[in-house]
Amino acid sequence: MAMLWKFMRVAKYSKTALSPKVKVRGIPTHSRHSSSKSVPSDFAASAPCSNTVELLGKTYPQDDYSNVTEKILSKVGKNLHNRKHHPLWLIKEQVKDHFYKHYIGRRGTPLFSVYDGLSPVVTVQQNFDSLLIPQNHASRRKEDNYYLNRDHMLRAHTSAHQWDLIHSGLDAFLAVGDVYRRDTIDNTHYPVFHQMEGVRLFSCHELFSNIKDGEGLQLFERGHRTAHKQECHTMEAVRLVEFNLKQVLTKLMTHIFGDGLQVRWVDCYFPFTHPSFEMEINFQGEWMEVLGCGVMEQQLVNSAGAQDKIGWAFGLGLERLAMILYDIPDIRLFWSEDERFLKQFIGPHIWQKIKFQPLSRYPPLINDISFWLPSETYSENDFYDLVRTVGGDLIEKVVLVDEFAHPKFQRSATTPSY
Repeated sequence: MAMLWKFMRVAKYSKTALSPKVKVRGIPTHSRHSSSKSVPSDFAASAPCSNTVELLGKTYPQDDYSNVTEKILSKVGKNLHNRKHHPLWLIKEQVKDHFYKHYIGRRGTPLFSVYDGLSPVVTVQQNFDSLLIPQNHASRRKEDNYYLNRDHMLRAHTSAHQWDLIHSGLDAFLAVGDVYRRDTIDNTHYPVFHQMEGVRLFSCHELFSNIKDGEGLQLFERGHRTAHKQECHTMEAVRLVEFNLKQVLTKLMTHIFGDGLQVRWVDCYFPFTHPSFEMEINFQGEWMEVLGCGVMEQQLVNSAGAQDKIGWAFGLGLERLAMILYDIPDIRLFWSEDERFLKQFIGPHIWQKIKFQPLSRYPPLINDISFWLPSETYSENDFYDLVRTVGGDLIEKVVLVDEFAHPKFQRSATTPSY
């Protein structure tokens, strides 16, 4: 077996205690602590090495797909987006306030319903299949997600609730929650972050009622898929839905970041929308991507029982908006319990202008680590999970700076640097 030598640079290394709230059965006490002994390269993919996991009052059997760590389990149920005066709560409340005030239903009540307490444990069917994500799609990989077992996982996006909410009869809703993805370690990536999903469906009457001579216009046709529309949608319907979507999101971002905001739209691809777009804003002279959106795939809408309607969907990251709006430099700060951080966001109203003030001016502590590992079973996200489990949120950044393959075991040596 070829052996590969890794040289990693770790900034701000320190231990941190695990949360006592999560019960993991079958793990000896001594195995929960770090050790100087060699660690299998698939540690993160198999830990915690138990038969079952108790989470949010339910028990889940583990199998060969289970790869969620104790560190990640300790974050479940924190619900930072529902913690009053937390910066993520402020962003959520600002978006909610905007939708409540600007979009009113026929009975004088808010058009959009808000769901911010949905369980982060979903089925693989909810997270992928219901969204038409192909079986061989890269987003399903074990290396990129946290699986409780082959059937259940921690949601990778709030889109996992789209189908269920539409199936329940809702035409307009916002879904907010924590999402989980295995990722690199730096100041903009964290394995747990928070998203908001927005969906709006239109009947033929709702879409065309304000259009002059729109009585004869239709939502659907038997046509061909192009770069601009799905095969079942009429061009008139797609243009109106796209216009409404972009208008709604432009008003939202202008409300949050201020008048005069420059916006641009970039064509992109999502399995569950077509056409699809990313929205970028020019903030303080720099273009930044803030959300993804598009016209919902009609197959998804039809399967959820709304086959006579057409709609749009968007998804945005709360951390992304908060970091831009409040000038927060590091995503780990959202998990801080330091009052010096939290008190900065307490104000008389949710729209108060706030600029984050740094807590410490001390330079980072740099440590270099090197180790041997079997290249065939190694994933960098395995190592990142191990680092987070041992070092917690004190780890600021991990960078791969060198790589060496021993010539005795492997003919060619590679030395990539990151």
